This record gives sequence, C-alpha cells and structure tokens, in this order.
Amino acid sequence: MKRLIFNTLAIIALCTIPIFSHAQEPLRLTLEQALEIALSESNTVKIADMTVEKSGYAKKGSYASLYPNVSVSSSYQRTLKKQVMVMDMGGQAMEIKVGRDNNINASASASMPLVNASLWESLKLSGMDVEMAVEQARSSKIALVKQVKQAFYAVLLAQESHNVMSQVYENAQKNYEKTMQRFNVGKASEVERLRAEVTMLNAEPNVSSAENAVLLATWQLKAVMGVDLGTDIEVAGNLNDYTSQMLSPYTLENDLSNNSSLLQLDIQDRMLESTIRMQKKQYLPTLAANINYNYSAMGDDKLSWFPSSTAALSLSIPVFDGFQKHNAIKQSQVTRNMLALQREDAERNLRIAMRNYNDQMALCVKNYEAANATVEIAQKSYDISAKMYEVGKATLVELNDAQLALQQAQLTQAQAVYNFMVTKASLDELIGKE
Repeated sequence: MKRLIFNTLAIIALCTIPIFSHAQEPLRLTLEQALEIALSESNTVKIADMTVEKSGYAKKGSYASLYPNVSVSSSYQRTLKKQVMVMDMGGQAMEIKVGRDNNINASASASMPLVNASLWESLKLSGMDVEMAVEQARSSKIALVKQVKQAFYAVLLAQESHNVMSQVYENAQKNYEKTMQRFNVGKASEVERLRAEVTMLNAEPNVSSAENAVLLATWQLKAVMGVDLGTDIEVAGNLNDYTSQMLSPYTLENDLSNNSSLLQLDIQDRMLESTIRMQKKQYLPTLAANINYNYSAMGDDKLSWFPSSTAALSLSIPVFDGFQKHNAIKQSQVTRNMLALQREDAERNLRIAMRNYNDQMALCVKNYEAANATVEIAQKSYDISAKMYEVGKATLVELNDAQLALQQAQLTQAQAVYNFMVTKASLDELIGKE
C-alpha cells in the first residue's frame, strides 16, 4: 500500500514539473505590448482617468444650481410651563397663560433661480474644468509612453552591451587557449601567456557588470509599466530592428499645435476669459422664485391643524459693493495678461527644444553611419589579426588592440541607435504625438 502511494505521488510530481516550468517562463514583450500593458496597468494612467471622472462629477454637481432646491422640515415642541401675561382689567390685574401644551410644525419649500447670468457663466467654467482634466490625462499618457519607450530602449542597449562583452570574453578565452597551445610547444613566451590570461580575467567582470545593467534596466521598465517587480519579463528584439526607422527620410518637426503644455495654457486663458465675463455679469440683476407650504398644529389635549402657503419672487439689484467686483475684474485681466506672456515664453522654449531634438537625431544618424563603416573595418581587422596571431605573424598586443577597436565600434553603433530612439521619443512627447 505504501509503495502504491509513493508511486502515485511520484507520477503527480513528474506531471506537475512541466506545468510549473511553463508557468515560470519569462513574459516576452514587444514595445507595443509593453505600451499596452503600461496604459492599462500604470497607476499614473489610473489616477489621470480618476481625475477626469472626478471633474465630470463636479460638473454635474454645478448644474444642480439650475434645478429647484426642495427642502422639508418638521418640529415638535412640548410646553413644560406656559408663559404668563399680566393684563389690567378694570383696575384689577389678571394673569393669562399663553400657548398650548403641544406644538407641531411641518413645512416644505422650493426655490430656484430664474434669471442669473453670472450663474450660467459659471456653468461654462465648470465644463472647462473637465476639458482641462481630459487634457492633463492625455499629457500623463503621452509622458508615460515616452518613459516606457526610453526604458524599453535602455534594456535593448544593456542587452547589446552584454552581447558585446560576452563576445569579447569568448574571444579572450579562445586567444588564451591558442596562446597556451603555442606556449606548450615553445612558440609563445611566458609574457604572452600571462598577458592572454590577464586579458581573459579582465573581460569576465565586464560580463557580470553588463548582466547587472540588463537586470537594472529591466526593473526600471517594469516599474514604469506598473507591473509587479517580481514578474519575470524579457524584451523582444534588438536595437538593429530600429535602424530602418532611423535611416528612413523624415521631415523636421515644427508643429506645436498638439503640445499638451500649450493646450493647457490655452484652456487656462479661456477659463480666465470666462471668469471675467462671469464677474462682469455680477452687475446684472438676479431673479429667483420661492414657494413655501407650512402645516402647523397646536393644542393641549386635542390638536387643531392650520395650513398656510406662500409664493414669492425675489429680485436683487446690485447697487454698490465698495468696488469689489471692479477690482476683481481688474485682477483677472492682469492674470490673463501674465498668462499670455507665460505662453509666449513657453512656446519659445519649446521651439528651441524641438530644434535641439531634430539636430540631435540628425547627429545620431551621422554617428551611426560612421560607426557602421567602422564596425566593418574593425571586424576585418580583428579577423586578420586573429589569423596572423595563429601563425605567429602578429603579437597578442596587436590582437587585443584590434579587439578593443571592434568592441568600441560596436558599442558606438548601438549607442547611436539608442540615442536616436530616445530623442525621438522625447520629440514625440513634445509635439503631443499619441
């Protein structure tokens, strides 16, 4: 019986091992998938959406002032000791108790504005608050897209650096083995053997540092995406996948019509304009309607009910307020003029940044083209040096120099692609590209 149970448990364990292994496979993501996850899971986007929702409720709440305001109230009063009035009746004082033991009152009232131009303008202002919240949410999403792209490219750059360092380490190992073979047959000196060993040992920490850089860049990407840091992910593709995009002809960007910062300043200007109109309309009369219905009862043992109702129109005409509204209007006008100057400065700085991004992207293209040609030459130089070293016609120093030149050319090439894509992501954010 025990053997049967043991065999059953062993079969279950063997069956669950593939499932567990499959569950632990890293999630391989493309850039598009990373952006999709970030836009659905990031707290930044969730907060921005909640802000829009909150502004929507605030707008709906402001429209409540257009509807009748209805209230109902009631009260009960028990007289513990009645008030006594003293009256002179024919030269004699007479005491009279006033009031009843029980007093009940119930009333309902309704009021609403009929003419209030300032109120109507304030409702338009509430609508602009929602528009501002929507634009701020769009700005948050555009900024998040830039952050995810740059973090994604950083992982690709770290992986490319790791590949280069791993290749350098493998070449150093091969060179060390070849040097040992030559040393064993007396064709290499002790100095060459030691130099080859030192080169190999120096290359190993670079591989470890590159691995740590990949891990750190991946953690940064997960943090920006808004996923759990314990989630195992891998980035699909490499920087070479973006060379065609970098080398394709493109026109210089100069359109700021979708820039979120300028759009928000424009919305603020319209809000200030609406505020000034609202303040000016406070000089106009207002008209409101009010209806009240009251039902009261009083008595000692038996209650007597007495209904009453009123309907009224209330007209309010502002005459003089100590120039309060006048000064408020002047203050809003000065604030709007300040905002116009701020927008002018903001647009000027944004155009400088746009020109800088365009120039940086053009420089990255030139650097890539130069590095691409250098990589081909450095690869040929290294291959020739390796073959010459095998036959003893080149020294280890010459081989190491050729390998170092190849390593620098490969890293420069990857760095050029990375710089181009990171700059392009910043430019897309600046122009408000979604």
